[in-house]
Amino acid sequence: MESNVFYTTNRNIIKNIWLIPIVLITVACGWLIARKGVAIGMIFLVLPFIAGFVALVFLKPRIGMFTYIVYVFVMPTIGKHIPGLQVGLGTDGILLLTLFAILFFRSDKFKFRYINNDLFWTAVVWFVITILQLGNPERPSILGWVYEMRSATLYWILTIPLAILLFYKKSDINTFFTIIIVLSLIGAVYGVKQMKMGPDAAENRWLEEGPKKTHVLFGKLRVFSYYSDAAQFGASQAHIAIMCIILAVGPHSRKKKLTYMIAGLVIMYGMIISGTRGALFGLVGGGFMFLILSKQIKILLLGAIVGGGALGVLKYTTIGNQNAEIRRLRTSLDPKDASLQVRFINQQILANYIKNKPFGAGVGTMGTWGTIYNKNKYISTIPPDSLYVKIWGMYGIVGFLIWFGMMMYILGKSAGIIWKTRDPVLKNQLASLCSGVAGILLCSYGNEVLNAMPSEAVVFVSLAFIWLSPRWDTPETKKIETDENEELIYSNNHKIGLTNQV
Repeated sequence: MESNVFYTTNRNIIKNIWLIPIVLITVACGWLIARKGVAIGMIFLVLPFIAGFVALVFLKPRIGMFTYIVYVFVMPTIGKHIPGLQVGLGTDGILLLTLFAILFFRSDKFKFRYINNDLFWTAVVWFVITILQLGNPERPSILGWVYEMRSATLYWILTIPLAILLFYKKSDINTFFTIIIVLSLIGAVYGVKQMKMGPDAAENRWLEEGPKKTHVLFGKLRVFSYYSDAAQFGASQAHIAIMCIILAVGPHSRKKKLTYMIAGLVIMYGMIISGTRGALFGLVGGGFMFLILSKQIKILLLGAIVGGGALGVLKYTTIGNQNAEIRRLRTSLDPKDASLQVRFINQQILANYIKNKPFGAGVGTMGTWGTIYNKNKYISTIPPDSLYVKIWGMYGIVGFLIWFGMMMYILGKSAGIIWKTRDPVLKNQLASLCSGVAGILLCSYGNEVLNAMPSEAVVFVSLAFIWLSPRWDTPETKKIETDENEELIYSNNHKIGLTNQV
């Protein structure tokens, strides 16, 4: 009996015909990798895992949100080490996948009424304003609008409702803290490695493509760790450091306090080696917000004295000047600093350009996407240097005032929620989240921080937890005397007990 790969002659049937499509697919994959590079190969390699992840998210959408939080931390270094891979689109993909899993597969499991709140509707207002910017008289590029819109509003309007719907357990806030603190600690340690041993080959290639002029100053590397750049690394480290310090002074066990304090100090060192001067204001803004939230005059005064003293040492002394990082940090308090003066000049140029444009020059006309998709417009040549300036230039004074007003409202409402919180542990956790948000908002005056990952994701998830918190708080008890000389004890308008007063 004769047989070959495809036929068995005694039965005269095809047995291994499945080898043909496999061979064809293998050849096609090899051709694509040869033409498009290693990024395509990586996609083929992880495709089975992606399919499994999609199925898992549809079964348990909460996994999608936790993955999103982890991904935004490691996304930049993936992009540096795999050239050509559009890692930023992974953020959109994870959020949209999670949204589809909720809407089309498990919509009956979630209470959508919880997203009917002012936090969500402020996001909707800003999303609508961004869409209306498509009609801006300056006629900016549609592609520039699409790319800028993602960080300006899309992640905001997706993260808030998804976090509110999926993080419904009180324990989720602890999981969130664990994830962001561990990832920030790893980032700080990796930053130290980068400072002592230098960047690896992929990071050096990234530096040589342009960022070297801002990341290597006077022969000294501004550490960026596995973040997108040194500015985001420093701001994010300041953000998480102040959160850890606030948690360390909360009503936790001694072991937890010590853990939070050590983590905070290590992460703060990461902030220092980043050489990001504006990150200092993340600590200042976050610390000041915590003092306000404490509502204790003694603590407020003590904190103001300690914080003012620390800033005074930086501004009026030369202590620590032998350290390059401290020298650079000290320049953030110098009003005559050359870099600061250049920023003021750029802001004056921008003010003259948009003085007759109350709605700005359009979304996507400034910053990276402006230089790529709107290079024919003069505003694209003006460096924004700041999220505030960027919003002012793109949305105009009208849009900027709306945005800034919403930010102030959100911070004020957050403070109100925290002041009313009765559970001391929860109150400390919420104060940590709110103070971190305030710190990032202040940092954003000096750099584009709130519209960059991972800070953007951490801020919006933090706000979602603050709005969720009243349902986890210790119930408020009320006593009502009855005619029978007894008390009915009510908690949130529900009867929970009966006591005899005789």
